[in-house]
Formats: sequence, structure tokens, C-alpha cells
Amino acid sequence: MRLDWKKLGLLLATLLLGLAPAVAGSKDTFVGTVSDSMCGAKHTMQGDAASCTRDCVSKGSKYALVSGTKVYTLDAEDQAALAMLDKLAGQAAKVTGTAKEDTIQVKSVAAGK
Repeated sequence: MRLDWKKLGLLLATLLLGLAPAVAGSKDTFVGTVSDSMCGAKHTMQGDAASCTRDCVSKGSKYALVSGTKVYTLDAEDQAALAMLDKLAGQAAKVTGTAKEDTIQVKSVAAGK
């Protein structure tokens, strides 16, 4: 019985290409408090966390999610997700997306518990 390297290579390529969308499209859900990337877990402006977050974001900071001791910068382009982050500023949220190091590419945002 002789091994056909071309067929084996084709089979492996097909398997890898078939799995690529599943791996690339995998999303995780992160739970935490909506903040901004400048302040993180500790807000420095007077007032509550929500108003500080909104003020910092209006001045160019990105939204962030504080989850335990970790602060994730939220990379959100979808207007519905941005509106929900604004609504949930200073509150618990569930963010679904793909994390790379300290940044989450946001797919969706919902109120947390």
C-alpha cells in the first residue's frame, strides 16, 4: 500500500480550511462594568462613574470593560453597540466579541446582572 502525498495534502488542506471559519469566528462573552479606557476601574472626575465615562468618551477615550482586575478596551464600530455602551456606562454589561490581548472587538452588548 503506497501513500499518496497529493491526496493526503489535499485532505489536510480541506480540513484546515473547513475549520478556519469556526476558529476565526469564535466569540466569547465577557461580563463586567462599562467604563472608559482612560479611567479604567478608578474614575478621576467628579460625579458618578456613568457621567465620568460618558465625558471621557466624548473627549476621545474608548469604552472599556472592567472585569475583576482586568480592563479591556472595547473596539466597537456598530452604532447599536455604541448606543448600548453609552446607556450602560457605569453599569454591569455582557459584551460578546473576540479578545486579543487587552482589546475586545465588540460584536454585541447587553445589560448584565
